[in-house]
Amino acid sequence: MSAPRGLSAQEAEAWEKVAATVEPLHPRAHVRKVDAPIAPKVTVPKPSPRKPAPLSAPRPVATPIKSANSLDSHWDRRLKSGAVQPDFTLDLHDHGLDAAYNRLISGVAQARSMGARTILLITGKPRPVDPADRGHRRGAIRAKVLDWLAASSHHSAIAAVRRAHQRHGGDGALYIVLRRER
Repeated sequence: MSAPRGLSAQEAEAWEKVAATVEPLHPRAHVRKVDAPIAPKVTVPKPSPRKPAPLSAPRPVATPIKSANSLDSHWDRRLKSGAVQPDFTLDLHDHGLDAAYNRLISGVAQARSMGARTILLITGKPRPVDPADRGHRRGAIRAKVLDWLAASSHHSAIAAVRRAHQRHGGDGALYIVLRRER
């Protein structure tokens, strides 16, 4: 899975048209209007003239929501060794996409309100899925989790998303590490 790329100008325009046709379930007093899509800043290091550019490696199964340095080495070691005991567990396995999304968002909200730092998210094992088939094939939930988290109101509270240790589900689960509430 890769992190969400943001909306292109054409996609943002289409989204505005769709959003204008929907009546909100819970109207808000202050609705923020998006003037222009926010494109993620991408910096690509220039290769040294003496060294050939490295071949691009495949992306890890779970990439961090924020920067790669969002967790210190102590956290990463504990996650990789399985020494972390999750504070909260969400099981999305065998849910439909809509039910999984709703459970994920409400579960993260519940975990945050309880003061949890680590969520164990059970998604099922990832499958090689064509992007056009992500809504119907096995592995669809896992393929969408990072996009759902990045687009949610909880994105700023998430420090990192990592693959779970084998004792907590291995490839079929993820750790969501939440930032400390201040």
